[in-house]
Amino acid sequence: MTTLQSVPALGTHPAAGSLPSRAETREQLSKATYDLLVIGGGILGISTAWHAAQSGLRVALVDAGDFAGATSSASSKLLHGGLRYLQTGAVKLVAENHFERRAVSRQVAPHLANPLTFYLPVYKGGPHGAAKLGAGVFAYSALSAFGDGVGHLLSPSKAAQDVPELRTDNLKAVAVYGDDQMNDARMALMTVRAAVDAGATVLNHAAVTGLRFTQGRVTGAELQDRVDGAEFGVDARLVLNATGPWVDHLRRMEDPNAAPSIRLSKGAHLVLKRTSPWKAALATPIDKYRITFALPWEDMLLLGTTDEEYEGDPADVAVTEKDTAQILDEAAFSIRDQQLDRDLITYAFAGLRVLPGGPGDTSKAKRETVVTEGRGGMLSVAGGKWTTFRHIGRTVMNKLATLPGGPLGEDMEPISSLPKKLPLPGIANPNAVAHRLLVDGGTPGPRMAADTARHLATHYGSLSFDIARMAYERPELAERIHPDAPEIWAQVAYARDHEWAETADDVLRRRTTLTIRGLATDEIRAKVEGMLGDKA
Repeated sequence: MTTLQSVPALGTHPAAGSLPSRAETREQLSKATYDLLVIGGGILGISTAWHAAQSGLRVALVDAGDFAGATSSASSKLLHGGLRYLQTGAVKLVAENHFERRAVSRQVAPHLANPLTFYLPVYKGGPHGAAKLGAGVFAYSALSAFGDGVGHLLSPSKAAQDVPELRTDNLKAVAVYGDDQMNDARMALMTVRAAVDAGATVLNHAAVTGLRFTQGRVTGAELQDRVDGAEFGVDARLVLNATGPWVDHLRRMEDPNAAPSIRLSKGAHLVLKRTSPWKAALATPIDKYRITFALPWEDMLLLGTTDEEYEGDPADVAVTEKDTAQILDEAAFSIRDQQLDRDLITYAFAGLRVLPGGPGDTSKAKRETVVTEGRGGMLSVAGGKWTTFRHIGRTVMNKLATLPGGPLGEDMEPISSLPKKLPLPGIANPNAVAHRLLVDGGTPGPRMAADTARHLATHYGSLSFDIARMAYERPELAERIHPDAPEIWAQVAYARDHEWAETADDVLRRRTTLTIRGLATDEIRAKVEGMLGDKA
């Protein structure tokens, strides 16, 4: 039987070949002059590349690491309107966030997002009263046109039925509202794929080593491929710096005297095994401004987040013992001790929020997007919320259209003329996809296990059938990667051939859930590396 390590690259069907090799992509990047070079493959850069390619521009996108390899895969996994913004009077902002949330979860990516009911417990002596929170969740749902039901108050006994680990001592009431959640890394990858489908050229693990200048203007970048060390360059009429926490580092490549433009806030999370099923999430007020989340996610429990100013190297951000203690202590306000046993922790991760520069507590800072232009003409975009990633892409495109001299405006399709809710690849009803995988495996072959079918449907949508076909054609790829996880080996081959996976972490942390489940063993990692080494 063919070993997993020796499975060669395979197109999922005759019309869908594998990705071009890294050498082919580098050659393509080196020979062309692009309208727009986007440096940074987080969701801001990815969304801008997607919208720019839709607008008819010739677009290149590069990242020093993996797509969504840093902040964009270290979020709280939520698409939400921002309930806490209501107390600051930001009604318009909440309404705009809700519009984007609904668009993504209903029309753009219903296969990658799912509705989630939130319970906001009101304890005796807590920072908010029941009447205030009841009115708040009603207003919040009204701003969403009651698309997720009507925000209301619930009895503690009913809430405890849906969340068995809920602390009921001194619990006065529970406020209920609706939002959505997602797997952020999968959402980002599908947006990369959408950008490529629209004509963009992309390369991950390609670090910028310098900028190219023509008569004092930034006109490209020098890069080094971190996979094989090859050096190459990209020419572009305009360069966009979307490097997130590293935005000022790149700005100083343009202008060594550039003043800091951002500050960073660290957010840490813990992933735990669940001791019982949860039918809702908890959003527990810690003080007047902060909420701690307990979210059922990927059959696990996601706890967080922290919010503290960060001044170190962005590459060194990590969860500390202090972070772990804080998250568990804050979760204990509303969750019973047995669910917070440290032995249940399978993974911990931390990301950096990019905030506009200025004084004040980071927890009170606005999550706004700032677009600036440097003295060499390079644009820098920083900040914002995952929920509004499409809006951020449109904002940057509108900025490009109004630049002095209009270097791109004449070649761009006006952003207002583009489809407002263009779906991401794989769009489908995940329930229908899962049902078909359960019935016939999506192929002439055997049906899939229920958890694998559901996992594929909610992470790939209709693209699940391509993975099912790989598993049917090569039965060894239909085997589970780990007996306690829903993933199968065909997903590794698919990640290698169609999703730009280059390293074991690319596969295990961002294209599957093995790492967050605490199941990325040395043996599995070695097998994944073996399969990646067979990339055609």
